[in-house]
Amino acid sequence: MSDTAVAGDPSGPRIVLHTGKGGVGKTTISAMTGLAAARAGYRTLLLSTDPAHSLADVLGCPVGDEPTSVPGVHHLRAAQVDTMTRYERAWSAVRDYLVGVLAARGMADVQAEELVTVPGADEIIALLEVHRHARSVDVDVVVVDCAPSGDTLRLLALPETVDFYAGRLMSTPARLLRTVAASLTGVPTPDAPVRDAMGELLADLGHVRAMLADARTTSVRLVVTPEQVVIAEARRLRTTLALHGFGVDAVLVNRVLPAEVDGEFLRGQRAGQRACLRVIDESFGDLTAHRVPLRPREPIGPPALARLADDVFGDGDPLAGGGTGPSMTVTSVGDGGYRLTLPLPHADRGAVELARSGDDLIITLGGARRRLALPAVLRRCVTS
Repeated sequence: MSDTAVAGDPSGPRIVLHTGKGGVGKTTISAMTGLAAARAGYRTLLLSTDPAHSLADVLGCPVGDEPTSVPGVHHLRAAQVDTMTRYERAWSAVRDYLVGVLAARGMADVQAEELVTVPGADEIIALLEVHRHARSVDVDVVVVDCAPSGDTLRLLALPETVDFYAGRLMSTPARLLRTVAASLTGVPTPDAPVRDAMGELLADLGHVRAMLADARTTSVRLVVTPEQVVIAEARRLRTTLALHGFGVDAVLVNRVLPAEVDGEFLRGQRAGQRACLRVIDESFGDLTAHRVPLRPREPIGPPALARLADDVFGDGDPLAGGGTGPSMTVTSVGDGGYRLTLPLPHADRGAVELARSGDDLIITLGGARRRLALPAVLRRCVTS
């Protein structure tokens, strides 16, 4: 791998998100990928959005909430999102307003302070930090170590959800009702700093959604181990990611037993892994796949991570991936009808439920739901 800097794409840096079931080694895989990208010449930021930070442990060096250089690795910096500090800095006006609302309802200030953390604040802060760092002019790629599957799904679905409800909350009738309610109940209406903070938040989340949903700049990578339970969750995760409009471009299979290890116990484990690896190949055969060998010792620190990256990526580009994002298409089927297609890999047809709400199509699959604004040509149609 070369050590020559690569100029950044004028359209913005590449975003590579790593997610999967808890305990599969996402942090190690993210650190390995980030280090490999830096060694290939990309100016790389390795960013952890997992509240249970372990990036510093894997890198073997201190990691703070602002990017700092990783010792001994040219082009690589690392940071981990400090959601509490960022929340205090960004939303002090919103917090003070909410405390005032609760105080107006007779709650003591101390109790009010304890209750005003905005629901989903951790996910919102994590999204905004990814976006903030991605706009940096001196970064070619941001490699993100995400929280486990469920938290990642909430993270990625959040901007669209917030935008939908905020649009209805901030509509003219809603504003009128809030003003009337405030005059009758004594609850203070938001002042200019609060409105500005919320407006900026909604605008930023819109930019985040556009950035993450653009398959040209953002890719999601599944980290799995050759275990049945992990594979089953990865399949469901890919389906739900597709439902929300996010494509997966690669799968990294961690902790694969080397062929040369011996012993009766290990032979049994290897046989089980072979069966699981076949399922992985069948399930994710359209994606770029990397097998990450199990090492006798944990790969901690840049030298160990570099050796692991050499085994996994060789001389290839660690950012190269396959597969395409889930593209929604509309086609005419004759007699004035249309077909809307949204690929949902691994989904059972009978598990998909559809409902209409005005100009929106509500798609439910398992425990996941997406509210999709219909193209104009479909809004007059009956949904089936």
